[in-house]
Amino acid sequence: MIIAVLGGTGEQGSGLALRWARAGHQVILGSRMAEKAERVAQELCERLGGQVHVTGADNPSAAAVADVVVLSVPYSSQLSILNSVRDQLVGKLLISVVVPLRPPKVSHAWRPEAGSAAMEAQSFLGADIPVVVAFQNISSAHVADPAHEVESDVLICGDKSEHKAVAGRLAADAGMRAVDAGPLANASVVEGLTAVLIGINIRHRVAGAGIRITGLSG
Repeated sequence: MIIAVLGGTGEQGSGLALRWARAGHQVILGSRMAEKAERVAQELCERLGGQVHVTGADNPSAAAVADVVVLSVPYSSQLSILNSVRDQLVGKLLISVVVPLRPPKVSHAWRPEAGSAAMEAQSFLGADIPVVVAFQNISSAHVADPAHEVESDVLICGDKSEHKAVAGRLAADAGMRAVDAGPLANASVVEGLTAVLIGINIRHRVAGAGIRITGLSG
């Protein structure tokens, strides 16, 4: 699978890219500046001994050749980035890792007018570009270390099972367990949990609090 990670030069995006490349996928890091994406892509390749295929490009170029596009950018940048790649996304699945946080109180859950960042993205993009939510509640510190066993579950929200299945496969390829968390309307809860986890990290002086769903087999 060819995966474009828009915002792939950030901690979360580059960590996911590293894990997917390690699993055998072709990964393209997207950034507003192609040079930055190319530099980080080279660093990821070197981390895994040059045995993986990671490249860098500007966001539209990365999205144009991908099978699946992952959006891992700050909420404040979401609409501008989506607007720049809208034409390249038509007919493709967008997996959103975006969380709407409102500084300075990033440990307080907050919802945009649309209800969630994902619902806002879906409304902006239209029905021809389905949006699925995943990976919001996974610690970037844990993701960035490919040797670390991630104990947290990946909660996935989307309106079609086949789209959630793609995100679930990518979660498994990244070494994580996927849990179907229902329709895209539930994205507000999944996104809001990130603010809760940030608060837990602060209060308990840890760096990787996560969510684990009990009672499931496997």
